[in-house]
Amino acid sequence: MNLTSQIYDRLSNLVVNTGWGRKDAAPPRPETLIEAARKLPGLRSETRVMAQAAELLAGYAILDDAGKLSFFESLRDGFDPDPDALAEAARQYLESADPARLEALSRLAEPPRQELLRRLNTAAGGTAALVGMRDDLLRLTGRDPAFARVDADFRHLLRSWFNRGFLQLVRIDWRSPALLLEKLIKYEAVHEIRDFRDLQRRVLPADRRCYAYMHPAMPDEPLIFVEIALINGLPDSVQGLIDEAREVLPPDQADTAVFYSISNCQNGLAGISFGNLLIKNVVAELLRELPNLSGFVTLSPIPGLRKWLEERAGAEPAIAKLLKEPDPVALSAQTARYLLKARDAKDRPRDPVARFHLGNGAEAHRVIPDADISERGRKQSLGMMVNYLYDLKRIEARHDGFTERGVIAAPRKMQDMARKAEPKQTDEET
Repeated sequence: MNLTSQIYDRLSNLVVNTGWGRKDAAPPRPETLIEAARKLPGLRSETRVMAQAAELLAGYAILDDAGKLSFFESLRDGFDPDPDALAEAARQYLESADPARLEALSRLAEPPRQELLRRLNTAAGGTAALVGMRDDLLRLTGRDPAFARVDADFRHLLRSWFNRGFLQLVRIDWRSPALLLEKLIKYEAVHEIRDFRDLQRRVLPADRRCYAYMHPAMPDEPLIFVEIALINGLPDSVQGLIDEAREVLPPDQADTAVFYSISNCQNGLAGISFGNLLIKNVVAELLRELPNLSGFVTLSPIPGLRKWLEERAGAEPAIAKLLKEPDPVALSAQTARYLLKARDAKDRPRDPVARFHLGNGAEAHRVIPDADISERGRKQSLGMMVNYLYDLKRIEARHDGFTERGVIAAPRKMQDMARKAEPKQTDEET
């Protein structure tokens, strides 16, 4: 069940008429829903806007996937700016660049979809419903460029509604509401939580901490979960961190906080930045409670490593051999190369986890073989993991260096490993 469906009951109780908000209501035809959507921006009464927005969202929630796709097609084709009116406004502004004409031009240049989405957001639960609607849009249309402008309007508004200033950091423990604990089980994306007993081991022991980033418009839906282990020294095995039989360390004896699982919870917010330095906020919260902590590191997955190695195996015999006969030293070197050298189509570090931590001001500190021996760990990275180090005195400088100049902070040893792992050029290639 997606987020839109989860809030259906709440919406239906708020709709004042007897339409799509009834639990026994039949799904509307998409064209009927679109007709209601066309009328919504023209309503002047605030109470009517809120009621009709809730009605429309309730109707959308009970559409099947075919109906939702038809709805998105109508949003795409019928809510663009009027090109003739826009051209005339541009001509008038070029004739006389006065503020009134600029305002008119700006108003006409904005797609009507954006005002529709703003109106829908006025309904109780509207923000959550729109996040769920974008989840549906991405799921049903994928990367189809025909829908790019629809997604652009969602992203434009969601970025302003979900900026860092609205986020709330909440401690999660065994006394937290059951709904939040259930969401932690549901959304854990790095290391599966199998049941409530497993959950208890993540949040109850004295040497464990968990935080959630929340948004006031979505009080029951976490945006990000951050799970932390308090230990001494650097971690080298995720199985060791979550081992049921491990000995609990008194938190005042720990010197290091390990961020071993960071889960983004809302697919509908994919690509929406909550601002950088989110980890720094968690560090500040930890230090208020535990001033004895001096080290802040991650034990992070490397989700694209195996795929990258497989892509290069045809051209690099050393990698082909490595995939058949894994060697910890050679694999560590290729992992360093992947993290520091591999780029995506936008010339960013290819690894998404690396982009997150480097953008938050971390250093790619150490790669670790056999750190995740689970089936998933072997499948995605041949068991390799990485420590990203957060040096409190250098977080801002490293964040600035990465975001402004693309500089990846890494110790000399990592840099040397990455350089030596690159294939030697032959005389013919040079």
